[in-house]
Amino acid sequence: MTEYRTEHDSMGEVRVPADAYFGAQTQRAVENFPVSGWTLHPNLIHAIGTVKLACAVANRDLGKLTGTGKNPLDDSQVESLIAACLEVADGKHDTEFPIDVFQTGSGTSSNMNANEVISNRAIEIQGGNRLESAKPIHPNDHVNMGQSTNDTFPTAIHVAVGQSLKNQLIPALKRFAASLEEKAQEWDQIIKIGRTHLADATPLRLGQEFSGFARQLVLSIDRAERALESVLELPVGGTAVGSGINTHPEFGARVAAVVAEQTKIPFTEAANHFEANAQRDGLVECHGELKAIATTLFNVANNIRWLGSGPRCGFYEIQIPDLQPGSSIMPGKVNPVMCESLMQVCARVIGNDGCLTLSGAAGGNFQLNIMMPVMGQTTLESISILASGADAFVNLCLKDLKPNEEACEAAVEKSLSMVTSLNPHIGYERAAQLAKEAFKTGKTIRELCTEQNILPEDVLKEALDPMSMTEPHA
Repeated sequence: MTEYRTEHDSMGEVRVPADAYFGAQTQRAVENFPVSGWTLHPNLIHAIGTVKLACAVANRDLGKLTGTGKNPLDDSQVESLIAACLEVADGKHDTEFPIDVFQTGSGTSSNMNANEVISNRAIEIQGGNRLESAKPIHPNDHVNMGQSTNDTFPTAIHVAVGQSLKNQLIPALKRFAASLEEKAQEWDQIIKIGRTHLADATPLRLGQEFSGFARQLVLSIDRAERALESVLELPVGGTAVGSGINTHPEFGARVAAVVAEQTKIPFTEAANHFEANAQRDGLVECHGELKAIATTLFNVANNIRWLGSGPRCGFYEIQIPDLQPGSSIMPGKVNPVMCESLMQVCARVIGNDGCLTLSGAAGGNFQLNIMMPVMGQTTLESISILASGADAFVNLCLKDLKPNEEACEAAVEKSLSMVTSLNPHIGYERAAQLAKEAFKTGKTIRELCTEQNILPEDVLKEALDPMSMTEPHA
């Protein structure tokens, strides 16, 4: 059976699991929000630790922790506080953050959760008894010094999102782009038929088609970098309403500098703390870029799925790796499962954007947005699944794609759109008549032109050369 200890806060006594580092306010929140079972994203927990670390360093350097205020700390206690923050940042206490995502809209419950965990762990590092009610390293007076949830929680969200973009999504997109570019170069001499409106169009090279996909990914990398830029301003230093009450004038800039040093990302203090506390427009902008990236990845995966359709009754111009049986009733059937997986990821991200948009537009009333936990969670989910989905697609599908040259080239000669290259020689109207006749008779454009002596043989051969149709000519 679980053993408990009794903790006290401003509202009275609370029973807390005996061995927990968190305290009364965390336990109240656990009991108040039995909603989803989804706790904070690990990247956000780690970012909270990084922000608390930066705050402790700034307060140490400003002389606030060891000053003449209430319950000053000695140097050893300060170092224990910093060490405890670092442990949270390093992911050593993730299980000590049990509060549901759907909690108080400012994130106060999770901020106090962090304050309690860091306080008790710092006391323990000092060799003290963290279970005693008196807290020599206090969760509010010391861990939360110079801070409000209203500025530190959105700061942690920005830090977590920035790190996730830099360390997860951007590298995954770069690997995706590189793999597509490799295919584009390898397959540059394979001629196939183009398609517009899902109907036959003029020839192109399979490598050209994949070069278009590769360019989409390069542009997605640009979008991810813009997403990162949109969260570089940190609200810390604004405290409750943006005025900076109860904090040092240099605090925000110093904290941002420490965070930038820790993360190797150029975070800065917000230009205007009233905007930075009250609105989450930067996060909405960030997720808008994620939605655009998801749109691209969906498109690429879906195109590859179509190109691999078959194997006998579809296009089958590329061979998608066989990974698992595709049917419980049809023996031997194999499906493009990695395409389908990535497309579902993208659908989720596109849906998530609605959550961010509504939360940003309706949640920012006066001096505070009160939808921050779900905004942070949803953005981090989108980044994580895009990165993981992209990596899985590259490793299990894209790397082992193979061209089906026979299928690619077989359709070219049969295409009615081959007639397009005859426009300069015989005009649009005559070419259209030839296309209709070819379709009606089942003959190719080349066969009709030869039968009817439409052009001299050498001119016809040059005009109907599929490779020449894949490039512009003067």
